[in-house]
Amino acid sequence: MVFAGGVGRGGAGRLAARAALRIGAGLVTLVCPKAALQENAMRLDAVMLRGLDDPASLAQVADDRVSGFCAGPGMGVGVRTRDMVCAVLRRDAGARDGRNPCVVLDADALTSFAEDPDALFEAVHARTILTPHEGEFARLFPDLGQSERGSMSKVDAVRAAAARAGCVVLLKGADTVIASPDGEACLHAACYDRAVPWLATAGAGDVLAGAIAGVASSPLSPDLLPSAEAAVWLHTEAARAFGPGLIAEDLPEALPGVLRGLQA
Repeated sequence: MVFAGGVGRGGAGRLAARAALRIGAGLVTLVCPKAALQENAMRLDAVMLRGLDDPASLAQVADDRVSGFCAGPGMGVGVRTRDMVCAVLRRDAGARDGRNPCVVLDADALTSFAEDPDALFEAVHARTILTPHEGEFARLFPDLGQSERGSMSKVDAVRAAAARAGCVVLLKGADTVIASPDGEACLHAACYDRAVPWLATAGAGDVLAGAIAGVASSPLSPDLLPSAEAAVWLHTEAARAFGPGLIAEDLPEALPGVLRGLQA
């Protein structure tokens, strides 16, 4: 289940939803304010669509089949987004799955807590992953931001952030770092012969958020950190396969070729 913004702000959510579907999620539903239903219906076919205005009514659109959520891209910064994130994080494991749904929080879902990061950290659980870029990271972890961490490495900064937040943290960049609260960390460097400067395009991060949710939501998926590792690697490989001129819409469509190559 992927959340989208209001009228005129559904593109980021649609990108995330398409990525989740392409990377292997069996069923993806985009949830948007009811006023934006018609707009999104004109752009979606394989992705299902539901309208929701009140975060307190989440159970009306999300039953126990929902094993993963992606919230943030294009949702808008404010109280409604905060309330929706908290409603999602309160969801427990349903009868169909033995673990809590994975929750990917990106973009506006993170910035909406910039004034009170502790409120977010108190709400997250072990199946939550925060996926900020450097600006969003600095809003949640001001003392660990790029301009403040001094001699501390990016890896150590993300480790410290994950320990503070109590969940997995993925700091995006050409050198993406993923860390868990117990100190486990990995670095995915898209440089040298794997450099993809054309991946720095609007919406690419929204695609990555959806891809992580798509991998991690499967009942057969591994833990959240290796699921995120796989999604980051596939995201980069899709960009490499497409080449220069890439825009975010191209990434989900490049994923099947990458997956076919792995299968072969």
